[in-house]
Amino acid sequence: KGTFYVTTFSGTTGKTYIYTTPDLEHGPWEVKSFTPSLHDHSLFFEDDGRIFMLYGVNNLRLVELKPDLSGIRPGGFDQVVVTNASAVAGRNIMLGAEGSQLFKVNGKYYLFNITWPRGGMRTVLIHRADNIAGPYEGRVALQDQGVAQGGLVDTPDGSWFAYLFQDHGAVGRIPYLVPVKWDSGWPVLGVDGKVPDSLDLPGSRGLMPGIVDSDEFSRKPGDASLPLVWQWNHNPDNTLWSLTARPGFLRLTTGRVASDILSARNTLTQRTIGPECSGVTALDVSNMKDGDFAGLVLLQKNYGLVGVQSDGDTRSVVMVNAGSGQPAEVIRVELTRHMVYLKAECNFQDRADRARFLYSLDGERWTPLGTELKMRYTLPHFMGYRFGLFNFATKESCGYADFDYFRISDE
Repeated sequence: KGTFYVTTFSGTTGKTYIYTTPDLEHGPWEVKSFTPSLHDHSLFFEDDGRIFMLYGVNNLRLVELKPDLSGIRPGGFDQVVVTNASAVAGRNIMLGAEGSQLFKVNGKYYLFNITWPRGGMRTVLIHRADNIAGPYEGRVALQDQGVAQGGLVDTPDGSWFAYLFQDHGAVGRIPYLVPVKWDSGWPVLGVDGKVPDSLDLPGSRGLMPGIVDSDEFSRKPGDASLPLVWQWNHNPDNTLWSLTARPGFLRLTTGRVASDILSARNTLTQRTIGPECSGVTALDVSNMKDGDFAGLVLLQKNYGLVGVQSDGDTRSVVMVNAGSGQPAEVIRVELTRHMVYLKAECNFQDRADRARFLYSLDGERWTPLGTELKMRYTLPHFMGYRFGLFNFATKESCGYADFDYFRISDE
């Protein structure tokens, strides 16, 4: 008690990671890692003090961890507790059961997984047992609109929900709260087996105002430097960005030469939203160096962007379209001012997954630039398109660009 845990795993390093902190908002965080990489694991604390991870695909294995979380406990419990977990959804399975989440409610153990029957949709499975080691009995818990993968959440007033998501094309994965009732010791998801379109919930009082938010880049004493709606595309170089060098502006300074936006560091991003959205920024390019490229990107492998590129004494507004999988400069227009306004508009309605880019010299009259971007969800990035503010060098480092604001709209 009194400790928060975040766990993950890496196929690159072959390790499992456990992060802990006593203060979720302010840290500090400590990390422990060990081999092997336990795929789609669930960290579970048993009432008797033992600690477990349940992981794997289809044949789901439970292993006991050392008390200090530094690795798998030698001689501890280690065996498959659910064999062929997807079998309850049928024989013709495209994706075996994974995404394990293990819970204990009223003395029983409930294991949530996702599976995907061939020709069907992402499906929620639940197995339950009286003992953590089994035997487990399972059933299909939800099969509607592909909403799946997650687990249980209960509230102080006694309400229960399943926190799941839906793959939704180029906008990425959409989080869903699905109401849960209990019947004969089983959690029953949805309303008559369906995911409701809306829920009557109180307003959020969480750590951020929403999944996305506009930002004027002005901070009061005690404010977080960056609200949680923002994420960096790489681990950032914190010496190369600032909200204090020019109060009211986000300054991005180049620190190395990069070949393109995908290899550039310190791109500040937040997700797009559906069915439609737009992102706008105001950019001061006064201090960009020769070869610098700064602007607004819709970030995915097949990205699109609008920005300002410096070439000697000339600066141009440029649109790049990588919708085909290969980036291509579509158009450039010479810029003779120091301030320019950039906009990206996204249409995810009925999975149209199309975007266009615009620029303005006064923030009011907008000119479309370049070609339409056909957005595609691709696995190398494994996430939906994200708005990103960027500045990278192609010739020499230490130039900088100042962003006055970022404003997101659902129009």
